[in-house]
Amino acid sequence: MTESKTIFQAKILAEIIVFSALSAVLYALRPFSLPYGGPVTPGSMVPIIWLSMRRGVYVGFLGGAIFGVLSLFIDIILLPFSPIATPIQAILEYPLACGVLGLAGIFGKKTVPFAVVGTAVAIFIKFLIHYFVGVFVWFYVYEFPPEWGQYLWPAVYNGSFLLVEFIITAILIAILVKRGTLEYAL
Repeated sequence: MTESKTIFQAKILAEIIVFSALSAVLYALRPFSLPYGGPVTPGSMVPIIWLSMRRGVYVGFLGGAIFGVLSLFIDIILLPFSPIATPIQAILEYPLACGVLGLAGIFGKKTVPFAVVGTAVAIFIKFLIHYFVGVFVWFYVYEFPPEWGQYLWPAVYNGSFLLVEFIITAILIAILVKRGTLEYAL
């Protein structure tokens, strides 16, 4: 392996660490949070989406998965209850749901419309993961919500905070793309 390739890989690894840590810090800053989690943050998904648009889906997924593990620890510290119902739920709702934010890198064109569509697709898939975990894990493990709300409650609950998160993230990503920040230090 050549020295330039090693430096390049170290540079990408450093970006993954920095962007994951930045996402975790923003995740911990919660101006508003729903009773069972579901925080509205000042753009905690932006660094991971930005990373995936800079470096691609694989790097974005890896950074998102690391952010997911960090956010699990943050939720364990900040929430008044355990956010973990089962081990599979912890894997699905944290590393996997945050990892799919890396899918924004599929829309690697550095234009505002592509960036917003990539952000929308990534956050929508994150919503679907949280929705299905809400339908199948929370209902069967905790028998919550009541049976009438098994399919409706997870959509309303997860949609309520993820829609706000999408709006914040889309605005910030659009600003970053318009200013050309994806090109810095490449």
